[in-house]
Amino acid sequence: MDHFANTGGELHAEQVPLAAIAREVGTPVYVYSRATLSRHAKVFREALSALPRVHIAFAVKSNPNLAVLRLLAKEGYGADVVSEGEMNRALAAGMKPEDIVFSGVGKTRAELIAALRAGIGQFNLESEEEGVELSEIAVDLGGSAVCTLRVNPDVDARTHAKISTGKAENKFGVAYDRAADIYVRLSALPGLDMRGLAVHIGSQISDLEPSRQAFIKMGALMTALREKGQSVTHMDLGGGLGVPYKADDVLPTPADYGRMVSDVAQDWGVTLMFEPGRVITGNSGVLVTEVVRVKQGTDKPWIVVDAAMNDLARPAMYDAWHDFAAVKPSGESMIANIVGPICESSDTFAMARDIDAVKAGDLAIFRTAGAYGATMANTYNSRPLVPEVMVDGDRWAIVANRIEPAAILAAEQVPDWLD
Repeated sequence: MDHFANTGGELHAEQVPLAAIAREVGTPVYVYSRATLSRHAKVFREALSALPRVHIAFAVKSNPNLAVLRLLAKEGYGADVVSEGEMNRALAAGMKPEDIVFSGVGKTRAELIAALRAGIGQFNLESEEEGVELSEIAVDLGGSAVCTLRVNPDVDARTHAKISTGKAENKFGVAYDRAADIYVRLSALPGLDMRGLAVHIGSQISDLEPSRQAFIKMGALMTALREKGQSVTHMDLGGGLGVPYKADDVLPTPADYGRMVSDVAQDWGVTLMFEPGRVITGNSGVLVTEVVRVKQGTDKPWIVVDAAMNDLARPAMYDAWHDFAAVKPSGESMIANIVGPICESSDTFAMARDIDAVKAGDLAIFRTAGAYGATMANTYNSRPLVPEVMVDGDRWAIVANRIEPAAILAAEQVPDWLD
Protein backbone atom coordinates (compact mmCIF):
# COMPACT_ATOMS: atom_id res chain seq x y z
CA MET A 1 0.00 0.00 0.00
CA ASP A 2 1.13 3.56 -0.69
CA HIS A 3 -0.31 7.04 -0.22
CA PHE A 4 -0.32 8.21 -3.85
CA ALA A 5 -3.92 8.34 -5.04
CA ASN A 6 -6.28 10.16 -7.38
CA THR A 7 -8.34 12.67 -5.42
CA GLY A 8 -10.75 14.99 -7.20
CA GLY A 9 -9.39 14.03 -10.60
CA GLU A 10 -5.68 14.47 -9.92
CA LEU A 11 -2.90 12.51 -8.24
CA HIS A 12 -1.92 13.48 -4.71
CA ALA A 13 0.89 12.48 -2.39
CA GLU A 14 -1.08 12.04 0.82
CA GLN A 15 -3.05 15.32 0.90
CA VAL A 16 -0.78 17.35 -1.38
CA PRO A 17 -1.48 17.67 -5.14
CA LEU A 18 1.59 16.57 -7.08
CA ALA A 19 0.95 19.42 -9.51
CA ALA A 20 1.43 21.92 -6.66
CA ILE A 21 4.86 20.47 -5.89
CA ALA A 22 5.80 20.52 -9.57
CA ARG A 23 4.83 24.19 -9.85
CA GLU A 24 7.07 25.13 -6.92
CA VAL A 25 10.05 22.82 -7.43
CA GLY A 26 9.96 22.08 -11.15
CA THR A 27 10.35 18.71 -12.82
CA PRO A 28 11.65 16.10 -12.75
CA VAL A 29 11.33 15.69 -8.96
CA TYR A 30 11.16 12.73 -6.59
CA VAL A 31 8.33 12.85 -4.07
CA TYR A 32 8.27 10.61 -0.97
CA SER A 33 5.37 9.87 1.34
CA ARG A 34 6.18 9.91 5.05
CA ALA A 35 3.05 7.88 5.84
CA THR A 36 4.08 5.15 3.41
CA LEU A 37 7.62 4.96 4.78
CA SER A 38 6.39 4.75 8.37
CA ARG A 39 3.79 2.14 7.52
CA HIS A 40 6.27 -0.08 5.67
CA ALA A 41 8.80 0.18 8.52
CA LYS A 42 6.14 -0.91 11.02
CA VAL A 43 4.79 -3.72 8.83
CA PHE A 44 8.26 -5.21 8.34
CA ARG A 45 9.07 -5.02 12.05
CA GLU A 46 5.71 -6.57 13.01
CA ALA A 47 6.28 -9.39 10.52
CA LEU A 48 9.31 -10.48 12.59
CA SER A 49 7.65 -10.08 15.99
CA ALA A 50 7.39 -13.84 16.60
CA LEU A 51 11.18 -14.17 16.52
CA PRO A 52 12.91 -13.94 19.92
CA ARG A 53 15.76 -11.51 19.14
CA VAL A 54 15.82 -9.30 16.05
CA HIS A 55 17.98 -6.45 14.74
CA ILE A 56 16.83 -4.48 11.68
CA ALA A 57 19.27 -2.31 9.73
CA PHE A 58 17.91 -0.38 6.75
CA ALA A 59 19.90 -0.87 3.53
CA VAL A 60 21.02 2.72 3.04
CA LYS A 61 22.01 2.17 -0.58
CA SER A 62 18.33 1.89 -1.56
CA ASN A 63 17.59 5.48 -0.45
CA PRO A 64 20.26 7.44 1.46
CA ASN A 65 18.29 10.71 1.74
CA LEU A 66 18.92 12.22 5.17
CA ALA A 67 15.22 12.83 5.87
CA VAL A 68 14.38 9.23 4.98
CA LEU A 69 17.13 7.96 7.29
CA ARG A 70 15.98 10.26 10.12
CA LEU A 71 12.44 8.94 9.80
CA LEU A 72 13.65 5.32 9.93
CA ALA A 73 15.90 6.10 12.89
CA LYS A 74 12.78 7.29 14.70
CA GLU A 75 11.18 3.96 13.79
CA GLY A 76 14.02 2.19 15.60
CA TYR A 77 15.95 1.07 12.53
CA GLY A 78 19.71 0.84 12.32
CA ALA A 79 21.67 1.04 9.06
CA ASP A 80 23.31 -1.40 6.69
CA VAL A 81 26.02 0.58 4.89
CA VAL A 82 28.51 -0.19 2.13
CA SER A 83 30.74 2.88 2.24
CA GLU A 84 32.11 5.45 4.66
CA GLY A 85 29.82 8.00 3.04
CA GLU A 86 26.75 5.93 3.84
CA MET A 87 28.00 5.39 7.39
CA ASN A 88 28.38 9.13 7.89
CA ARG A 89 24.88 9.70 6.53
CA ALA A 90 23.44 7.18 8.97
CA LEU A 91 25.25 8.82 11.87
CA ALA A 92 24.13 12.28 10.76
CA ALA A 93 20.53 11.00 10.68
CA GLY A 94 20.73 9.96 14.32
CA MET A 95 21.26 6.22 13.92
CA LYS A 96 23.31 4.76 16.76
CA PRO A 97 26.83 3.58 15.86
CA GLU A 98 26.18 0.24 17.53
CA ASP A 99 23.19 -0.28 15.21
CA ILE A 100 25.26 0.14 12.04
CA VAL A 101 26.37 -2.87 10.01
CA PHE A 102 29.17 -2.31 7.48
CA SER A 103 28.76 -4.60 4.46
CA GLY A 104 30.43 -4.49 1.04
CA VAL A 105 33.09 -6.45 -0.76
CA GLY A 106 35.58 -3.61 -1.22
CA LYS A 107 35.95 -1.79 2.09
CA THR A 108 39.17 0.22 1.95
CA ARG A 109 41.70 0.47 4.76
CA ALA A 110 40.65 4.08 5.35
CA GLU A 111 37.00 2.99 5.62
CA LEU A 112 37.83 0.21 8.07
CA ILE A 113 39.72 2.69 10.24
CA ALA A 114 36.89 5.23 10.12
CA ALA A 115 34.29 2.62 11.02
CA LEU A 116 36.34 1.32 13.94
CA ARG A 117 36.80 4.83 15.26
CA ALA A 118 33.07 5.48 14.88
CA GLY A 119 32.34 2.40 17.00
CA ILE A 120 29.99 0.68 14.55
CA GLY A 121 28.22 -2.44 15.73
CA GLN A 122 29.28 -4.99 13.14
CA PHE A 123 31.52 -5.62 10.14
CA ASN A 124 30.29 -8.19 7.63
CA LEU A 125 33.58 -9.61 6.39
CA GLU A 126 33.56 -10.56 2.70
CA SER A 127 36.87 -12.43 2.66
CA GLU A 128 39.57 -13.88 4.86
CA GLU A 129 41.94 -11.24 3.51
CA GLU A 130 39.64 -8.47 4.74
CA GLY A 131 39.49 -10.09 8.16
CA VAL A 132 43.28 -10.27 8.42
CA GLU A 133 43.58 -6.59 7.50
CA LEU A 134 40.87 -5.57 9.95
CA SER A 135 42.58 -7.56 12.71
CA GLU A 136 45.83 -5.64 12.14
CA ILE A 137 44.02 -2.30 12.16
CA ALA A 138 42.05 -3.10 15.30
CA VAL A 139 45.22 -4.14 17.15
CA ASP A 140 47.00 -0.96 16.03
CA LEU A 141 44.08 1.14 17.31
CA GLY A 142 43.95 -0.78 20.57
CA GLY A 143 40.40 -1.96 20.01
CA SER A 144 38.29 -4.82 18.77
CA ALA A 145 36.03 -5.29 15.74
CA VAL A 146 32.77 -7.20 16.06
CA CYS A 147 32.35 -9.30 12.91
CA THR A 148 30.33 -11.82 10.99
CA LEU A 149 31.58 -13.76 7.99
CA ARG A 150 29.54 -13.38 4.82
CA VAL A 151 29.03 -16.69 3.11
CA ASN A 152 28.14 -17.32 -0.53
CA PRO A 153 25.71 -20.26 -0.37
CA ASP A 154 25.62 -20.80 -4.16
CA VAL A 155 21.84 -20.38 -4.27
CA ASP A 156 20.10 -18.76 -7.24
CA ALA A 157 17.71 -16.06 -6.00
CA ARG A 158 15.80 -16.25 -9.32
CA THR A 159 16.01 -12.52 -9.78
CA HIS A 160 17.68 -10.27 -12.37
CA ALA A 161 21.28 -11.37 -13.05
CA LYS A 162 22.63 -7.92 -12.16
CA ILE A 163 21.11 -7.99 -8.65
CA SER A 164 21.79 -11.64 -7.86
CA THR A 165 24.46 -11.95 -5.17
CA GLY A 166 24.37 -15.51 -3.82
CA LYS A 167 25.61 -17.68 -6.69
CA ALA A 168 29.13 -19.07 -6.86
CA GLU A 169 30.02 -16.78 -9.78
CA ASN A 170 29.01 -13.65 -7.83
CA LYS A 171 31.73 -11.61 -6.11
CA PHE A 172 30.16 -11.58 -2.66
CA GLY A 173 31.14 -13.62 0.40
CA VAL A 174 33.34 -16.67 0.82
CA ALA A 175 32.63 -20.07 -0.73
CA TYR A 176 30.28 -22.16 1.39
CA ASP A 177 32.58 -25.19 1.53
CA ARG A 178 35.49 -23.04 2.75
CA ALA A 179 33.55 -20.92 5.21
CA ALA A 180 33.94 -23.05 8.33
CA ASP A 181 37.74 -23.21 8.11
CA ILE A 182 37.96 -19.48 7.37
CA TYR A 183 35.73 -18.70 10.36
CA VAL A 184 37.92 -20.77 12.66
CA ARG A 185 41.09 -19.04 11.47
CA LEU A 186 39.57 -15.56 11.79
CA SER A 187 38.30 -16.35 15.29
CA ALA A 188 41.88 -16.98 16.36
CA LEU A 189 43.08 -13.54 15.23
CA PRO A 190 43.61 -10.76 17.75
CA GLY A 191 41.33 -7.76 17.50
CA LEU A 192 38.45 -9.68 15.91
CA ASP A 193 35.31 -10.69 17.79
CA MET A 194 33.71 -13.20 15.43
CA ARG A 195 30.10 -13.59 16.49
CA GLY A 196 28.30 -15.09 13.53
CA LEU A 197 27.53 -15.50 9.85
CA ALA A 198 25.91 -13.36 7.16
CA VAL A 199 24.18 -14.16 3.89
CA HIS A 200 22.38 -12.14 1.21
CA ILE A 201 21.41 -13.82 -2.06
CA GLY A 202 19.97 -10.93 -4.08
CA SER A 203 17.45 -8.15 -4.48
CA GLN A 204 13.83 -7.94 -5.69
CA ILE A 205 13.20 -11.50 -4.49
CA SER A 206 9.79 -12.72 -5.64
CA ASP A 207 10.03 -16.35 -4.51
CA LEU A 208 10.88 -17.26 -0.91
CA GLU A 209 12.08 -20.78 -1.65
CA PRO A 210 15.66 -19.77 -2.61
CA SER A 211 15.94 -17.77 0.61
CA ARG A 212 14.64 -20.75 2.58
CA GLN A 213 17.25 -23.01 1.00
CA ALA A 214 20.02 -20.48 1.69
CA PHE A 215 18.95 -20.12 5.32
CA ILE A 216 18.81 -23.90 5.78
CA LYS A 217 22.39 -24.13 4.51
CA MET A 218 23.43 -21.33 6.88
CA GLY A 219 21.80 -23.16 9.79
CA ALA A 220 23.79 -26.28 8.94
CA LEU A 221 26.99 -24.24 8.80
CA MET A 222 26.17 -22.66 12.16
CA THR A 223 25.73 -26.11 13.68
CA ALA A 224 29.04 -27.32 12.22
CA LEU A 225 30.84 -24.31 13.68
CA ARG A 226 29.36 -24.85 17.09
CA GLU A 227 30.46 -28.49 16.95
CA LYS A 228 33.98 -27.15 16.37
CA GLY A 229 33.68 -25.13 19.58
CA GLN A 230 33.04 -21.82 17.84
CA SER A 231 30.64 -19.22 19.17
CA VAL A 232 27.79 -18.18 16.86
CA THR A 233 25.42 -15.70 18.50
CA HIS A 234 24.25 -13.68 15.47
CA MET A 235 22.98 -14.66 12.04
CA ASP A 236 22.59 -11.88 9.47
CA LEU A 237 20.01 -12.97 6.87
CA GLY A 238 20.32 -9.86 4.72
CA GLY A 239 17.42 -8.35 2.82
CA GLY A 240 16.19 -8.43 -0.76
CA LEU A 241 12.43 -8.88 -0.39
CA GLY A 242 10.78 -7.60 -3.57
CA VAL A 243 7.99 -5.10 -4.17
CA PRO A 244 5.26 -4.98 -6.83
CA TYR A 245 6.24 -2.77 -9.76
CA LYS A 246 3.13 -3.69 -11.76
CA ALA A 247 -0.43 -3.40 -10.51
CA ASP A 248 -1.00 -7.14 -10.95
CA ASP A 249 2.29 -8.29 -9.41
CA VAL A 250 1.81 -10.81 -6.58
CA LEU A 251 4.83 -11.05 -4.29
CA PRO A 252 5.44 -12.55 -0.86
CA THR A 253 4.55 -10.13 1.91
CA PRO A 254 6.72 -9.30 4.91
CA ALA A 255 4.36 -11.52 6.92
CA ASP A 256 5.03 -14.42 4.52
CA TYR A 257 8.74 -13.76 4.87
CA GLY A 258 8.52 -13.64 8.66
CA ARG A 259 6.72 -16.98 8.79
CA MET A 260 9.34 -18.57 6.55
CA VAL A 261 12.21 -17.26 8.69
CA SER A 262 10.47 -18.40 11.86
CA ASP A 263 9.96 -21.86 10.41
CA VAL A 264 13.65 -22.20 9.56
CA ALA A 265 15.42 -20.27 12.32
CA GLN A 266 13.14 -20.12 15.37
CA ASP A 267 15.33 -22.51 17.38
CA TRP A 268 18.76 -21.28 16.34
CA GLY A 269 19.32 -19.48 19.63
CA VAL A 270 20.79 -16.37 17.97
CA THR A 271 19.98 -12.74 17.29
CA LEU A 272 18.60 -12.65 13.75
CA MET A 273 19.62 -9.63 11.71
CA PHE A 274 17.88 -8.20 8.64
CA GLU A 275 18.74 -5.49 6.10
CA PRO A 276 15.53 -4.49 4.27
CA GLY A 277 15.80 -1.71 1.69
CA ARG A 278 13.51 -1.74 -1.35
CA VAL A 279 10.61 -3.26 0.63
CA ILE A 280 10.65 -0.17 2.88
CA THR A 281 11.25 2.58 0.33
CA GLY A 282 10.20 1.27 -3.09
CA ASN A 283 6.52 2.19 -3.07
CA SER A 284 7.12 5.25 -0.90
CA GLY A 285 8.23 7.44 -3.79
CA VAL A 286 7.30 8.57 -7.30
CA LEU A 287 9.21 10.50 -9.94
CA VAL A 288 7.16 13.41 -11.28
CA THR A 289 7.94 14.41 -14.86
CA GLU A 290 6.55 16.71 -17.55
CA VAL A 291 5.82 15.71 -21.13
CA VAL A 292 8.13 17.75 -23.38
CA ARG A 293 6.39 16.74 -26.60
CA VAL A 294 4.62 13.92 -28.36
CA LYS A 295 6.61 12.92 -31.44
CA GLN A 296 5.03 11.01 -34.29
CA GLY A 297 6.67 7.61 -34.71
CA THR A 298 6.78 5.06 -37.50
CA ASP A 299 4.46 2.80 -35.54
CA LYS A 300 3.74 4.22 -32.06
CA PRO A 301 4.04 7.83 -30.89
CA TRP A 302 7.06 8.76 -28.80
CA ILE A 303 6.23 10.42 -25.48
CA VAL A 304 9.32 12.50 -24.69
CA VAL A 305 9.44 13.43 -20.99
CA ASP A 306 11.88 15.65 -19.11
CA ALA A 307 12.97 12.84 -16.79
CA ALA A 308 15.79 10.72 -18.17
CA MET A 309 17.96 7.72 -17.49
CA ASN A 310 20.27 9.93 -15.46
CA ASP A 311 17.34 10.61 -13.08
CA LEU A 312 15.90 7.06 -12.99
CA ALA A 313 18.45 4.52 -14.18
CA ARG A 314 16.61 1.25 -13.47
CA PRO A 315 14.86 0.85 -16.84
CA ALA A 316 18.12 1.42 -18.75
CA MET A 317 20.19 -0.77 -16.39
CA TYR A 318 17.79 -3.62 -15.68
CA ASP A 319 14.99 -3.27 -18.26
CA ALA A 320 12.91 -2.50 -15.19
CA TRP A 321 9.21 -1.67 -15.30
CA HIS A 322 7.79 1.46 -13.64
CA ASP A 323 4.08 2.16 -14.02
CA PHE A 324 3.43 5.47 -15.80
CA ALA A 325 0.37 7.55 -14.97
CA ALA A 326 -0.93 11.02 -15.81
CA VAL A 327 -1.22 13.39 -12.85
CA LYS A 328 -4.56 14.64 -14.22
CA PRO A 329 -5.88 11.71 -16.30
CA SER A 330 -8.52 12.46 -18.90
CA GLY A 331 -9.93 8.96 -18.86
CA GLU A 332 -8.54 8.28 -22.33
CA SER A 333 -5.63 5.97 -23.09
CA MET A 334 -3.03 5.49 -25.78
CA ILE A 335 -0.32 3.02 -26.76
CA ALA A 336 3.05 4.75 -26.94
CA ASN A 337 6.78 4.61 -26.31
CA ILE A 338 8.06 6.66 -23.34
CA VAL A 339 11.57 8.08 -23.58
CA GLY A 340 13.78 10.75 -22.08
CA PRO A 341 15.98 13.45 -23.65
CA ILE A 342 19.38 11.78 -23.11
CA CYS A 343 21.41 11.15 -26.26
CA GLU A 344 21.29 7.36 -25.86
CA SER A 345 18.84 4.80 -27.22
CA SER A 346 18.92 3.22 -23.76
CA ASP A 347 17.13 6.31 -22.40
CA THR A 348 13.85 4.45 -22.75
CA PHE A 349 11.27 3.92 -20.01
CA ALA A 350 8.68 1.86 -21.90
CA MET A 351 7.90 0.59 -25.37
CA ALA A 352 4.41 0.03 -26.80
CA ARG A 353 2.92 0.67 -23.36
CA ASP A 354 -0.81 1.15 -22.82
CA ILE A 355 -0.86 4.40 -20.81
CA ASP A 356 -3.00 7.38 -19.87
CA ALA A 357 -3.27 9.67 -22.87
CA VAL A 358 -0.92 12.64 -22.46
CA LYS A 359 0.15 15.67 -24.47
CA ALA A 360 2.92 18.26 -24.28
CA GLY A 361 2.90 20.10 -20.96
CA ASP A 362 1.07 17.36 -19.05
CA LEU A 363 2.49 16.04 -15.78
CA ALA A 364 2.94 12.32 -15.19
CA ILE A 365 4.62 10.01 -12.70
CA PHE A 366 6.75 6.92 -12.66
CA ARG A 367 5.57 4.86 -9.70
CA THR A 368 7.57 2.74 -7.26
CA ALA A 369 10.59 5.02 -7.57
CA GLY A 370 11.49 5.40 -3.89
CA ALA A 371 14.25 2.80 -4.01
CA TYR A 372 17.28 2.94 -6.31
CA GLY A 373 15.95 6.13 -7.87
CA ALA A 374 17.51 9.40 -6.73
CA THR A 375 20.42 7.53 -5.16
CA MET A 376 21.55 6.31 -8.60
CA ALA A 377 21.05 9.66 -10.34
CA ASN A 378 23.94 11.29 -12.17
CA THR A 379 24.69 14.31 -14.34
CA TYR A 380 25.16 12.63 -17.72
CA ASN A 381 24.66 15.09 -20.62
CA SER A 382 25.47 17.86 -18.09
CA ARG A 383 21.98 17.64 -16.65
CA PRO A 384 21.13 18.74 -13.09
CA LEU A 385 20.85 16.30 -10.20
CA VAL A 386 17.19 15.67 -9.49
CA PRO A 387 15.67 17.18 -6.30
CA GLU A 388 13.73 15.25 -3.64
CA VAL A 389 10.63 16.21 -1.65
CA MET A 390 8.93 14.60 1.36
CA VAL A 391 5.21 14.93 2.06
CA ASP A 392 3.64 14.63 5.50
CA GLY A 393 -0.14 14.92 5.40
CA ASP A 394 -0.96 18.34 3.95
CA ARG A 395 2.58 19.71 4.22
CA TRP A 396 5.73 19.11 2.26
CA ALA A 397 9.37 20.11 2.17
CA ILE A 398 12.34 19.89 -0.17
CA VAL A 399 14.70 17.31 1.34
CA ALA A 400 17.36 17.49 -1.39
CA ASN A 401 17.90 20.52 -3.61
CA ARG A 402 18.25 20.33 -7.36
CA ILE A 403 21.97 20.68 -8.07
CA GLU A 404 22.28 22.72 -11.23
CA PRO A 405 24.95 22.19 -13.91
CA ALA A 406 26.46 25.58 -13.01
CA ALA A 407 27.24 24.36 -9.48
CA ILE A 408 28.84 21.22 -10.87
CA LEU A 409 30.81 23.26 -13.42
CA ALA A 410 32.10 25.49 -10.61
CA ALA A 411 33.86 22.47 -9.09
CA GLU A 412 35.98 22.04 -12.20
CA GLN A 413 39.00 24.03 -13.31
CA VAL A 414 41.25 24.37 -16.34
CA PRO A 415 45.00 24.10 -15.65
CA ASP A 416 47.18 27.10 -16.47
CA TRP A 417 49.10 25.16 -19.10
CA LEU A 418 45.95 24.95 -21.25
CA ASP A 419 45.64 28.75 -21.47
